[in-house]
Amino acid sequence: MSVEEDVMRIQKKLNKMTSEDGSGQEQALDLLKELQTLNINLEVLTNTRIGMTVNALRKSSKDDEVISLSKTLIKNWKKFLSGSTTTSSGKSSSSSSSKPKKEKEDKTVREERERDKERPLPKQFPPSSNTTDSVRLKCREMLAAALKTDSKPEDFEGCASAEELAEELEEAIFLEFKNTDMRYKNRVRSRISNLKDVKNPTLRTNFRIGAITASRLAVMTAEEMANDEVKQLRERFLKEAINDAQLATVQGTKTEMLKCGKCKKKNCTYNQLQTRSSDEPMTTFVLCNECGNRWKFC
Repeated sequence: MSVEEDVMRIQKKLNKMTSEDGSGQEQALDLLKELQTLNINLEVLTNTRIGMTVNALRKSSKDDEVISLSKTLIKNWKKFLSGSTTTSSGKSSSSSSSKPKKEKEDKTVREERERDKERPLPKQFPPSSNTTDSVRLKCREMLAAALKTDSKPEDFEGCASAEELAEELEEAIFLEFKNTDMRYKNRVRSRISNLKDVKNPTLRTNFRIGAITASRLAVMTAEEMANDEVKQLRERFLKEAINDAQLATVQGTKTEMLKCGKCKKKNCTYNQLQTRSSDEPMTTFVLCNECGNRWKFC
């Protein structure tokens, strides 16, 4: 395989990464290193226009190594172009046949520069991002996606965008931990899980309209963020646990007047507790001493 074919193969992969908003940075770094080892001459550079591809990757990438190596390659190729252009210019004074070649090279360089100027800048997340940390940017992206769960574009009219809200929330979480360790990631993960819960639209809406601030949501417990159904279940379990604890701490009164509906025996113990308002009768809790069945009389 020729050098030009190798360059075009690498260029195809790099173009795909650039169109995907800078994903696959590790593979991009390997491809740039491979380009660095190839013996690229002016003809290959002109025919493939690999310089434009590497420059586009440099602009879209968030990886420092990829950006640095891209700059190095472009700088070396510009020197190469400059040197070759100067050489061609010197030869043109003694040979008229080299003049068209020089003009073609100058035109190629100019076209490449003009296209770089016209090329739109790649999308960034969020537009006003105050960090280049890949972990933090990825967390913001996932938080924004969670905020958009079951949402329509008009839901954000008059409010901050999902990306802006995600940036505020991530910033509040980061300020607490000062790094992106496991505690930071677990905190972000729990916010994402609750925000994208289809049964919990109240949390998303309250955060979107400002009823819950980013600083408040950043420190809310799982119980506070839970949807209404889960909260009701927790309250029921808590009430049952309290009743069981009360029955366990009170010895109760044995009686043979009550019959167990399960084992049909009359070996029972009962307790009376005030579970309602003071003007209401007490509730009688019955325990079968034979099979452990529990029931109550209201």
